[in-house]
Amino acid sequence: MPSPAEKLRVLLRQDKLHVMPCCYDALSAKLIEQAGFDMTFMSGFAASASRIGQPDLGLMSYGEVVDQVGNIADAIRMPLLADGDTGYGNAMNVRRTVSGFAKAGAAAVMIEDQVAPKRCGHTPGKEVVSREEAYDRVRAAVDAKEAGADILILARTDARHEHGLSEAIERAAKFSELGADILFVEAPKTVTEMETVCRELPGPKMANIVEGGETPDLPHAELKDIGYAIAAYPLTLLASAMKAMVHTLEQLKTDDHRTSSLMEFHELRDKIGFNDYYDVSSRYETSRRKH
Repeated sequence: MPSPAEKLRVLLRQDKLHVMPCCYDALSAKLIEQAGFDMTFMSGFAASASRIGQPDLGLMSYGEVVDQVGNIADAIRMPLLADGDTGYGNAMNVRRTVSGFAKAGAAAVMIEDQVAPKRCGHTPGKEVVSREEAYDRVRAAVDAKEAGADILILARTDARHEHGLSEAIERAAKFSELGADILFVEAPKTVTEMETVCRELPGPKMANIVEGGETPDLPHAELKDIGYAIAAYPLTLLASAMKAMVHTLEQLKTDDHRTSSLMEFHELRDKIGFNDYYDVSSRYETSRRKH
């Protein structure tokens, strides 16, 4: 059985754009897999909102994040990429983060060059660390992989915001030289900038598409033509779920929720896994469902 990292390596060798809806918990990841997508990413923004009801401003601890990674990885078979933020400390913490994510079942871990506590890539106030510290983070992540962590390194730079695209590209190029497997230049502002990123950087590149964010929300075919291997949609499911829940809650106040577009109970049970559970448990006399 191939490891999660090996599954991801195989996918990245394909000449295609991998459309990657981002999850925030085990259920959202299962729904992504059931819909036929071949990989997902645990969005730090969405996971922070879901798990602790707080914004993605560095409030979740390493222990909380790696626990969330493990729960999600246990629920799916497709590769899970996961947000390791700044690595939760110095280079030695980065090594622990990478190793911990690999043990939890992640296929790839994202390490970024923001100042801690980090911020969402499309919100104000972002700052990045020096080149030397950024390079040390990626170096430590790669060292952890070479020491036995079966995981890919997704290296992210947010330098475009403060220092311009050239600095972001220079940092990302060095990340690749240090051994990063996937490159992510956050928040290019135009199609021309996106084209420059893909033209000047080697290996697989990831685009981060936030509806209403700074990066153009292009059709999938255009993202592939530009040169991206992965298109991540970090908030699409969270925004959709929140809008539906707020709408239904307003209906419930007026006792009108029965007319809303709720998922049928039998479909809800099936997607969560009740029927799979019953099928497997039927093999065991003492665990069979009572009719």
